Amino acid sequence: MSQLHDHDAVAAAASEGSTDDAAQEPPLSRRAAWKASTFAALEVPTYRLLWYGGVFSFLAVQMQVVARAALAFDLTGTNASLGTVMFWFGLPMLLLTPFGGVAADRLSKRGVILVSQWLIIVSSVLLAAALIFDVIEFWMLPASSAVQAVAFAFLGPSRMAFTSELVGRQRLGNAVVLQQMSMNGTRVFGPSLAGMLIGIAWFGYEGAYLTTAVLTIVATLMTMRLPPGRPADGTTSKRPLREFVDGVRYVRANPNLALLLLVSLVVVMSAFPYISFLASLSKEIFGKGNSGLGFMYGATAIGAVSASLFIAGRSSGPNVWKLQAAAGAMFGFGLVLLSVTPTFIASLFVLVLVGGATSAFQALNNTMVLMGSESIFHGRIQSLMMLSFSGFGLMALPLGIVADAIGLRTTFTIMGSVTMAAMGVYYLVRPSIDRRYPLLDHTE
Repeated sequence: MSQLHDHDAVAAAASEGSTDDAAQEPPLSRRAAWKASTFAALEVPTYRLLWYGGVFSFLAVQMQVVARAALAFDLTGTNASLGTVMFWFGLPMLLLTPFGGVAADRLSKRGVILVSQWLIIVSSVLLAAALIFDVIEFWMLPASSAVQAVAFAFLGPSRMAFTSELVGRQRLGNAVVLQQMSMNGTRVFGPSLAGMLIGIAWFGYEGAYLTTAVLTIVATLMTMRLPPGRPADGTTSKRPLREFVDGVRYVRANPNLALLLLVSLVVVMSAFPYISFLASLSKEIFGKGNSGLGFMYGATAIGAVSASLFIAGRSSGPNVWKLQAAAGAMFGFGLVLLSVTPTFIASLFVLVLVGGATSAFQALNNTMVLMGSESIFHGRIQSLMMLSFSGFGLMALPLGIVADAIGLRTTFTIMGSVTMAAMGVYYLVRPSIDRRYPLLDHTE
């Protein structure tokens, strides 16, 4: 926490001491001003190290998403199997994410991240070994998914709370969007790289999993160079469960925060599972196989990166919630469009829209939640946000069963329609809650 205040103090002193000099300097060009506002948080060296480590970590994760989905479909040939893999990601997330938030607020954030990354490395190596020795069975995929869910239950809250600590309040919104951008940027290369490696006979799935292990090791080495990220004195005296309950009470006392968490839960559960079924869409409906799946993931990533660049300098302000609501509604509309898209090429254009809307909604929602809450609760609040992603995993299984019964296209229509309806209700309800319970901006 001392780093947070140091950054703010330095920024304030620099601002006060250089007023006259700034008046004599020529104004920045439009390009320079855009660059300065878009990448402001990367000026902080420790955050820059966390960000680069995230690039390698996210690249490994995106490769695994494609490899796991393609392998599950190859082994079983059903949408239900894809949903099963995601279900066993969602269940551990649901059970353990609250404790991940408590760990982020009371333990060394660097230590929590390191342990989580090693869990991912071990699970990747074990799955690669099963493939190399030709003893792979379907149950190993849900098991691997569950182990990685345990890692993410602790990794996510610690990364987000660490971000707030490293950059301070003034750059927090920008830092959250840049973190989202790094994740989405890897979605451009990760799926395509995984699809390409899987398609090479001598490399295959096992080579892809070994590659993800190496990438995560690189991220781990970068994480080791970060400061410990220990909590402030006096914040770890309560029992873990009591601390989590305190976080829930804090959200209940702030209805605007509760609304943001609720809308995140609904959108993530109703719409985000679409990503689990792209393997089926590519192979069964368009007949494009693993190579088509890579292009599909790449299309969503291109949209996500473009949206991140657009909102990086627009992540704060009184009307940012309207941009967030529009992004959520566009996400749902994109899924409805995807359900009626006739050709593979057309689906790629729709997925650019879907990826952009997904990224914008998620980044803006995270930013609004963190900016409207106190730093000492960031880990626990982020864990509550991540509970929606456990819901995403849990919903993937029933949605997979529904898709097998009524068709994937019809299922996409239902998912998109529910999302649009939810965002419509949110848009109508939000102004009245704003008037009665304004979202606090803890910039001090």
